Amino acid sequence: MSDEPVRRAGRGGRERVLATAVTLFAQRGITATTMEDIAAEAPVSKRTLYAHFPTKEDLVLAQLDHLLLSGETLLRTLARTDLPPRERLLAMFDVRPWPDGVVRGCPFINAAVEHPDPTSRVHGVAREQKLVMLKLATGLLDELGYDEPEPLAEQLVTLSDGAASRAMVLGEPDYGRHARAAAETLLTYAPHHSHT
Repeated sequence: MSDEPVRRAGRGGRERVLATAVTLFAQRGITATTMEDIAAEAPVSKRTLYAHFPTKEDLVLAQLDHLLLSGETLLRTLARTDLPPRERLLAMFDVRPWPDGVVRGCPFINAAVEHPDPTSRVHGVAREQKLVMLKLATGLLDELGYDEPEPLAEQLVTLSDGAASRAMVLGEPDYGRHARAAAETLLTYAPHHSHT
């Protein structure tokens, strides 16, 4: 008898676990969500859960990677090729609530807050993605001809992270408009030249 159906079921279980982890970690927090909670909500057996994710840290890292691959992050927005560079930069300030209407904030910031040790793997992944965000923004500003793209990129990503955090704390999906207005001012008045 072929073991193909078993493999398919395993993959389905893994995907259910990841989707459940994304939701529960965002709704309840990483620390407050147990592996038992994940198994019950997925639903999968604990044996299946631990076969795919031997530790909770493995699951946290996998769900962050899952978020990246899903395209539901600012990094994907900054890397889009169907929008002009300036629009991609300003899209960093569009704070999107979850389907239930609640603003959850940046999953990488949330993960770093719950794993404050800078030497932890989870904190390291969060830091790495924030540096990728800076690199992408710097590249777009360079493409637009700004004289000092990296300091300007630092200002824009700081505004973006701040807007996401405040939107989450205040429960205001539209809060990003304040940071967007500041970003538009920076983009208008920062020294730049046009590429010919």
